[in-house]
Amino acid sequence: MSWMKTAKYSVELRDFLAARGAGLTVGFVPTMGALHRGHLSLAEAARRECDVVVASIFVNPTQFNDPADLASYPRMPEQDMKLLEGAGVDVAFVPSVEEIYPKPDTRQFDFGPLARVMEGASRPGHFNGVAQVVSRLFDIVQPDRAYFGEKDFQQVAVVRAMVGQLGYKVEIVSCPTVREADGLAMSSRNLLLDKAHRAAAPYIYMALQKGVELGRSLSPAEVRSHVVQAIDATGLLRTIYFNIVDTLTLQEVERWDDHRAIRGCVAVQAGAVRLIDNIAFRS
Repeated sequence: MSWMKTAKYSVELRDFLAARGAGLTVGFVPTMGALHRGHLSLAEAARRECDVVVASIFVNPTQFNDPADLASYPRMPEQDMKLLEGAGVDVAFVPSVEEIYPKPDTRQFDFGPLARVMEGASRPGHFNGVAQVVSRLFDIVQPDRAYFGEKDFQQVAVVRAMVGQLGYKVEIVSCPTVREADGLAMSSRNLLLDKAHRAAAPYIYMALQKGVELGRSLSPAEVRSHVVQAIDATGLLRTIYFNIVDTLTLQEVERWDDHRAIRGCVAVQAGAVRLIDNIAFRS
C-alpha cells in the first residue's frame, strides 16, 4: 500500500504536484465518492500510465436537478480513502463546495444535439453542471490524462466536447465498464437499491445483450421495442429511455448499415434509484 496525501485546498494540491518535480505526467480520476471497483480500475489505469495519480472526491451540487437525489447520494469518505490508497493514488483531492465554487458558477455550455438527448433530455441542466465541475477540476489539477468510466458513455462524449471547446491539453481516457458477477454495471447508486430491485437490476444488462443478438436480424426500431419490453416485463424496472445511437453524434440510428459505430444506451428506474448502462452494437 502506498503513502497517500490528502488535499482539501487547491493550493495544497498544486504545492504537492510542484514538489514532485517538473515534466511528470499527471493522471486524474474525478469521482463523487462511494467508490467501487469501477472507480478503482480507473485509478489503476492512471497508475500504469502516469507518473503521478490524483483522484478527487466531490459530490457536485450543480449536476443534480433533483435536491432529493443530491441529499441521498451515498457518502463514505473513510472507506473511500482506504480504497484510493490501495489503488496507488498519490493524492486525494477532497475540496469543499466553496473551494470549487468560490462564487456561483453561472457559465452556460452549449454542446448542441450531443447533450440534448438521453440524459440531457431526462435531466435538464445535468451536463451543464458536469462541464462546470470538470472544467474547474481540470483548472486546478491540470492533468495530462483524465480517466472516466464507459458506463457514463454520454458524459464522456460531453467531456470530450468540453475539452475541445475550452482548449484543454488533456487526453480523455475512457475505460471499460466494470460489472458485478451478475452483470449489473457497478455504480455508487447500487448501494441505494432495496433487495427486490437489486435482484431485478441484472435484467438490464441481460436485455441489452439480447438486443445485440437480435440486432443481427431485426431493425433498430424492432430491437428498441424488444429491449424495453424485456426490462419492463420484470414489473420492478421501468425503462426511462433506450436509444440506439451513433457513437460519435449520439443521435438515434434507423439503419445499421448507415453507421460504423453504434451504441445502445439505457436509463431505468429501479424503485427510487435511477440506473444507466450501455452496450456496443458495433464498435
